[in-house]
Order: sequence, then C-alpha cells, then structure tokens
Amino acid sequence: MLDTLDAAAVRRWCAGGLAALKRHQGEIDQLNVYPVPDGDTGTNLVLTLTSAQQALAMDLDTLPDSGPTAHGHALRLMAQGALLGARGNSGVILSQILRGFADEVAVVPAVRGRELAAALRSGATAAYTAVARPVEGTLLTVVAAAAAAAERADSGDLPAVARVAARAAAEALARTPEQLPALARAGVVDAGGRGLCVLLDALVEVLTGESAARPAPMPRSARPAASVAREAGSDEYAYEVQFLLDARAEAVAGMRRALDALGDSLVVVGDGREPESTWNVHVHVNDVGAAVEAGIAAGRPYRISVTRFADQPEPPPGPVADGRAAVVVATGGGIAELFAAEGATVVPGNPSTGELLDAVRGTGAARVVVLPNDPNTEAVASAAAREAHRYGIKVSVVPTRSPVQALAALAVRDGDRRFEDDVIAMAEAAGACRYAEVCHASREALTVAGPCRPGDVLALVEGEVHLIGTDLTDTCAAVVDRMLGGGGEMVTLLAGADAPAGLTDAVRAHVARRWPFVEVHTYPGGQPFYPLLVGIE
Repeated sequence: MLDTLDAAAVRRWCAGGLAALKRHQGEIDQLNVYPVPDGDTGTNLVLTLTSAQQALAMDLDTLPDSGPTAHGHALRLMAQGALLGARGNSGVILSQILRGFADEVAVVPAVRGRELAAALRSGATAAYTAVARPVEGTLLTVVAAAAAAAERADSGDLPAVARVAARAAAEALARTPEQLPALARAGVVDAGGRGLCVLLDALVEVLTGESAARPAPMPRSARPAASVAREAGSDEYAYEVQFLLDARAEAVAGMRRALDALGDSLVVVGDGREPESTWNVHVHVNDVGAAVEAGIAAGRPYRISVTRFADQPEPPPGPVADGRAAVVVATGGGIAELFAAEGATVVPGNPSTGELLDAVRGTGAARVVVLPNDPNTEAVASAAAREAHRYGIKVSVVPTRSPVQALAALAVRDGDRRFEDDVIAMAEAAGACRYAEVCHASREALTVAGPCRPGDVLALVEGEVHLIGTDLTDTCAAVVDRMLGGGGEMVTLLAGADAPAGLTDAVRAHVARRWPFVEVHTYPGGQPFYPLLVGIE
C-alpha cells in the first residue's frame, strides 16, 4: 500500500495504464455507434498515453530548481506528452484531464486521499472547460462522477479514495446509455469513459498492489447499433473568431458566458498558470465586434483572427506575413500523392498533436492552413494550432471531413491573396463539396436507412447512412445519382485499397449515361475501409 503518490508511482501508473489500455484496446474500439469498421477510440487513447510515457521516460530527471515537486514535475510531463500525442476527441479530453490533475498537485508536498480528490476535480473542470457545450453520457460524465465520489469520501487514505473514485467511474459508465440516446440504441457504453475507467483501475493497482480490473459494464437492455449525426457548428453563424487572451480564470468565466450567448462552437482552453493564464479562445458568431469586446472585458486579447464563412464584409485587413503553406492529413498512398502534387505537406492518417505540430513547423512558413479530413482529427488539428501560436505561427484549420473536400479547397488556393482571404475561399470551396463514403457494414445495426447486416454495402452521405445495398457497384452508382439529384457539375471518385478492379470505370460510365453534362474525375486513393469516396461540386 502506498500512502502518497510519488514520482515513481506516477511512472508506474503511466506505464500500467498504457499496458491496460493496450489489453482493452480492441474492446474499446468496438464501442462504436457507427456500423462502419473504423472505430478507433481505444487506439487513440493508447497512442495518446504512449506519448505521455515517452515524455516521462525522456525528461523525468530534469527537475527544475524551483517550482513543482518531483511528483508534480512527473505529472506535468505526463500531461504535456499526452497533449502533444493526443489523437481524436477522447485523446484531447484525456490530455486536459491530466493537465488539470497535474496543475492541482504540482506544488503540494504530498498527494494523499484529499489531494487526489482535488486533483480529479481539477481534471474534470479542465475537461469540461475545454468543451463549449458538454454532452453528458461521455468521458466528461465519468470523470466528474469519479471526482464527486472522491470528494464525498473526505479521507486522507489515498488507496481508499482511489478505489472509491474508480468504482464511481465504473458506475457512471454503466449509466451512460441512459444519458446519451445514441449509446442506448447501439447497446454500448461510452468508449472514452471506458478508457478512463481502465486508467483509474490502473491507478488503484499501483497504489494497492491489487488488480482492480473489471469487465466493461453493459447497458441494461442492449439494442441494435445505430448511426448518428456527426458534430458540426451551425450554419447560422458567419464568422470564426480566434484569439489568445491573458486573463484570470474568474474573468474568463464571464467571457465564456458572453460568447456562448453570441454563437456556437465555443472552445476556451488555458495553460493552467496562476494567477494569470494564457487562454486560446475560439467561437463562431455573427457579431465579431461583440466577441472581441468580450475578450477585452476579460483581459488582454491578441493575435485576433477572423475568418468569414460566407460572402459578407470582413474587418479591415491586417499585415501579411511572408511564407504560407498547407498541411493535409491523408490516409492512402494515392490520396497522399494527389495532395503532394498540389504542393501540400502530407501527414499520415490519425496523427497526434505533436506530429501535426512538427509538420506545421517543418513547412518553415509563418501562415499555415491545416486540412484534417476527418471529424476526430479536427480536435487534434485545433490543439496543434494552439501550440503553434507559441512559435509565432498562425494556423487556420479548415474543417474538412473528407479528402474530396480537401482537394476542392486546395484547387482554389491562391498565394496572391491575403492569407485570411485565401482561408475563406478554401473553406467555402470545401463546404460546397458534398461527400459520400461507401463501405461494408462491420456488424448488424439499425440505421436511419433501415437495418443492415455484416457485409451489407453502406453508402454514407456526409456521415449519415443513406443507402443499404448488397452489390457494391450498384450502391456506388445509386449514391452518386442521389447526390447529383440535388445538383452538381463535377464528380470526384477515389478508389480505395480494396476496391475491385473497374469500380470507378463502371461508376463513370453510369454517370455518362445518366448525367451526360457532368464532369467525372477518378483517382486511385488507396484509403482503407472505404472502397469508394465520392465528391460532388
């Protein structure tokens, strides 16, 4: 039994947590509400914690002369490594939990039961703060339940409080299907929350020497899996406003309320320094002036960036820095070659924050646009953009959800325009490109298009299942017909790694017969899971 969490215990927790996540990686990946074979939360958590362990292994002995304790320094290294290695939404949120945990106990002489409770509360607060509109039934709910139970225990007994927190997290995880309908329909618990339970169980094992592993709780009534809409900001708001802000936490709380009333897609993340922190603020609004004024009321905003999504007047132009570049995430050799031919720096699929940051810095440019090409990678790209500000690099993330949107965005890039205008043009081009993905169902599910079985062909239009078929070519042709029915002049087809020979030729011939005035471009994409990606412009 350990009475305190020292630096050696932090190392063992990180290593033990990583080993436990690897054991449960496949299980967590399977907790997926989509009937497509690309669930990767477990993989993302493993990669995020791998980066945390690497940071500890490389830098643990460089304890500063003043400031954090040995255990605090170790926890901060763990948190910073997790941030730079964060992959996917769950990885980014986990990095914030670890950051809050580390900040709370960095200078505390000894971490016992009450200090652990305070650290968990700080981690939960940091995670909730990073998300503008928290959704219950997720990783956020699970960490909040662990913190609340640890506080109620009100004990200095570190192992006992850790056990209470882990048990409460598991109980909260079991209730997530009652809070999030998508989980109830899918018959699964939240994947990110399950990953946190694994980490808390690993902490209990380090502190007590006893295994705390428990099976993943299942909802009381498992139902067929369902597909759900992916998150996106509302088209109601025309401007993206971003700025850095030096301010105290209490002032930022008021700013958050003001910005939340003005728009959506609000994210405010701080570096945790006291008494005044540096915050990265992001929001979509119609009233740019009011958003900036909210920042001025809270502290000192700087590096203010405004991106116009629609064709509306923009604030006066600012200075143009020399050198600009594009960084694009690509899964598939053919897709990577297409992006490289457009002059973009290509990063392999599912990158970490650190990998994207390295790619941004490697361009040598002062202005960089990042095209993530996947909803999960958007959070990682935003984290990399925040880190890039530390190096004086302005990064704008165009929220592309598919490689075909990135191709459309790169096609309109113009180095003679102001960087801000160029980003707007790229965002508009990407937004005007509708996209679809065709794959085979990985399991039985209930979708908005009806039930599907393993092996059925699914056609997803902008993330939602629209068609279910049995023949790949027929389904591909049918989804192109459905999309062209809403208008379009050009079709882009990217053949996947497992696409049968002649698939794109067959779809091209179909379009020529059915839509003779539509232009068709086909390329070998090489992407996994999806035999065909479709773009309509």
